[in-house]
Amino acid sequence: MHVRVLGAAAGGGFPQWNCSCSNCRRLRQGSLHGAPRSQAQLAISADGEDWFLLNASPDLRYQIESFPSLHPRPATVRHSPINGVVLTSAELDAALGLLLLRESQPLIVYATDAVRQLLVDDNNFFGVLRRRPDQVEWRSITPGVPFELKSIRGTATSIRCTAVSTGGTFPGHVPPQRARGLDPSGAVIGLFIEHAARRIAFFPGARTVEPEWLKQMSDCDAIFFDGTFWSDDELIRLQDHGSESQAKTARQMGHSPVFGPRGTLEKFSTLNGHRKIFIHINNTNPMLDEDSPEYRYARSSGWELAFDGMELSL
Repeated sequence: MHVRVLGAAAGGGFPQWNCSCSNCRRLRQGSLHGAPRSQAQLAISADGEDWFLLNASPDLRYQIESFPSLHPRPATVRHSPINGVVLTSAELDAALGLLLLRESQPLIVYATDAVRQLLVDDNNFFGVLRRRPDQVEWRSITPGVPFELKSIRGTATSIRCTAVSTGGTFPGHVPPQRARGLDPSGAVIGLFIEHAARRIAFFPGARTVEPEWLKQMSDCDAIFFDGTFWSDDELIRLQDHGSESQAKTARQMGHSPVFGPRGTLEKFSTLNGHRKIFIHINNTNPMLDEDSPEYRYARSSGWELAFDGMELSL
């Protein structure tokens, strides 16, 4: 299985367009030992020909142009190796990129019923994906029920996925009364993905780390896990310095902090010998600075930081 990290940052990317936190400011000045990152997204393929996206970030057009394997083949005027998209939520940084795929290219979108309803039934913008009857085919994801990714030609890829509800909530753009009418188990999911005895996990948004996930992850060759915030009060401390307004804790925003009691490093401490990779890293996270003690601590704990262009061949 081929895995390409198209983007590794949380919403807004790194640097974030309106942020002058220490990380963003120093990156712009060239004084931070670290790399810019676009918004989180993976591309996976069984054969290097038919590709599937895990989420569709707002940076998708740039990410496609940065990866030649996703470029159209010259045999026809219109073509794309992208066969489908698997959505883990209806958050804008996970789904907005679908609107960039509106040029009548056949596409399969896998999503929970709740996410599909929010994007298709409730949002007129996504009407651009159904200008032709065969433009986009939506297929339902049910947590706990395995499904196979199919090419747009209908052929099997032997890539099997199983979704897990992470207990997250619906995005802020969803009115509370609408959210109450939707299945909460479909709000935010993580994915276990298998092909030819190889297995990865993709959990870009998780409020906690459940023991049953760790048990399943013990069989994974690579784990991409929520690395949004280093500490639970990261944004609140920035608010004290005037950098954020109405800040919430990491867990209130649906993310397990990397460090601290019941944090990701602590919960994963018994899972050794696996490739563990933080993804969806917020621009404020101090471990983005590769000279920082936070970065060194994460690396010494057996973790890597995903970066744009990172590739795995499993």
